[in-house]
Amino acid sequence: MPVSDLADAVWRTSSYSNTTANECVEVAHRPRVVGIRDSKDRDGGMLTVPAEGWSAFLAAVRA
Repeated sequence: MPVSDLADAVWRTSSYSNTTANECVEVAHRPRVVGIRDSKDRDGGMLTVPAEGWSAFLAAVRA
């Protein structure tokens, strides 16, 4: 997935994250790709997965 697809994306953290210790991941959703990165090292790289794969992952976690 092209990282450029996430260039202007809005990153968010879960409301369940420990924001005081900054111990969480951030996720950015785009139509075709989802980015995942460490909130402590935002410039350290990211994982990208197809949006369909992310949806399937969340469905499996919820089940």
